[in-house]
This record gives sequence, C-alpha cells and structure tokens, in this order.
Amino acid sequence: MDNKKLYNIYNRKHLSEQLNSEKKDRFTCSFYRYVPLNNLQILRDDLYEKLSELNVLGRIYLAEEGINAQFSVPQNNWNQLKQIFDNEQSFRDVNIKKAIEEGKSFIKLKIMIKKEIVAWNLSNTEYNLSETGKHLDAKEFNEIIEKEDTILIDMRNSYESEVGKFRTAICPTSNRSKDLINEAKEILKGKENYNIAMYCTGGIRCEKASSHLIKKGFKNVFQLNGGIVEYSHQVKKQKIESKFIGKNFVFDDRLGERVTEDIIANCHLCNNKSDNHTNCKNDACHLLFITCNDCDKKLLGCCSLECKEIYQLPIEDQRKIRKQFSKRFKNKFRPRVQP
Repeated sequence: MDNKKLYNIYNRKHLSEQLNSEKKDRFTCSFYRYVPLNNLQILRDDLYEKLSELNVLGRIYLAEEGINAQFSVPQNNWNQLKQIFDNEQSFRDVNIKKAIEEGKSFIKLKIMIKKEIVAWNLSNTEYNLSETGKHLDAKEFNEIIEKEDTILIDMRNSYESEVGKFRTAICPTSNRSKDLINEAKEILKGKENYNIAMYCTGGIRCEKASSHLIKKGFKNVFQLNGGIVEYSHQVKKQKIESKFIGKNFVFDDRLGERVTEDIIANCHLCNNKSDNHTNCKNDACHLLFITCNDCDKKLLGCCSLECKEIYQLPIEDQRKIRKQFSKRFKNKFRPRVQP
C-alpha cells in the first residue's frame, strides 16, 4: 500500500459526509490487551492497511506493553475484523466488547504508537501485570461492594464520574489521567487490609491500577471484569440490579452511553439537570462541558457568550482569532484524546 494511504489525508467535513452517506450499520467496539509487543511501526502499518480495507474507523494505541483499541466497523465486516486480530498471535481470542449504545462514534482511523497504553507515567518496576486484582462479573461485583469492609473506587477522571457512577463509589477529582493514579493512592492510604474494589470504562485502567496497588502492599484487590461496558451487558442479560447509575462516558464522538435513566449531573451554565457532554463549538476553546438543551440552543453549542460571538464570525476571522488567542484558551480543559 502507498505510504500516503497509511494515514488519513481527508478533512473532517469530507469524512463526516462520507460517514453520513453509508448505507450499512456499524458496531462500535473496544478491547485491550497487555501483551509484550515489538516492531511497533511494522505492526502499526500492517493493521492500518488491513483495517482500512474493512472501512474500520477509530483510535488504536500500540505500545511495548500492549494495545488499547476503540473503533467502529460495518456489521457485515465483523467476522473479517475478528479474523484479522485472531491471525495476530498477540491478539488471538481477544475479548472485543460491543458498545452499550450505538451512534456515530468515529469518522476516521488513527493508529498511534505510544509509550504507555494507559498514560500514568509508571515505570515497569511499579507494576507486574501477571499479578492483578481478582476479576469479578456483574453479580460478584454487586455482592462485594455491599460489604462493610469494601472500599469502592472509581478509576476514571472526574468528568467521567460526574455523569455516571456506582452509587457508593469514591470518585477522584482528577481531570487528567496522569494525576488519577496518585490521587487514588492517597485516597486508599492506610487501607491496605481492606477489600479494594475498582472499576473503569472497559477494564484497562483497573488492570494496571490493581497491579500497581498490589505492588504497594494492598492485600485484597478486586476489579470489575470488562468494566462498565461489560457490566451493563450482563445486567441486562441476567436481569439483575444495576448499581451503576447514569451514563458511561466514552472517548469518541458519542461522548456517552446511557446505562440507566438517572441523571446525576447538572448543566454547567444554568445548573439544571443534564448529563449531555459537548465540546465548545468555538474551536479556539473546544472546552468539554455539560449543557442542557436550552443553553445549547441559546449559545449555539458554545460555553459562553464570548465563544458564541467568535463562533458566529466568518471562518477566516475565526482562524485569526484561534491563532491570536491560542495561549488564552490553552489551559481550558479539553480531554478528547486518551482515557
């Protein structure tokens, strides 16, 4: 394949139009596996070529410690997709989880080589992935989090837990993944002999976090197998109570999957009940925030009157402002890349 075709070469408008013109339904999926990988550039290019041929869209991270993948695939290419990963020894029989709710999740394919697939800046001496927490299914997890000697901790960022969480969970206040693990350790300090139960979106963060805690001397560490995604599927299939309420935040264009009808968050602008995340339409800002329908309409999807005024300017003027005010907006919270 031509090297130019190993990367996306089209703009967002073209890609959106292309996706909107599709006639076939898609599955949105995710999986991870901690497994030693080498020859990452060769592996990356090979996967990009094969997945592109199946019209797979999404975001895949490769590192020496493994793979973290979120993507969508046309339903008629599902079996071929699974075969691609089964043909690669490192990914054979990997558990590919389908999304809780469907929607337009990705518009292009990106496969990137990273230092870590969970960016916590931990050295490989601080965890051993052959020793992780005990994996529990939905029923087992419901049982252990009801015990008095169990501490339940959410291993996600605060903007994720803001819209959905287990009722009794301790939720860290960190907005950035690199801060999360340190805050979690501070929360759990002195609790080494308690049952520590943890959960995250799909399981990948708990895998590393549980291993790290075990290294730090925690005795009884448990994790929700497959994360909130698998938990939600099991709850529906087995007709058991969901102790997770609200939405599951996801790192794609959907920005959330509804698990229960509970709305536990508020609009950041007017404080009315809402759990709809969006990114400010002013591209110089692009702030991630929660808005209600009324505020969304009034501000045209922007986070403030100032951003609305910029968004309504001709595109060339917006571009000039983006350059002029890039420093001003750079510290605003914009988590759109990696969980």
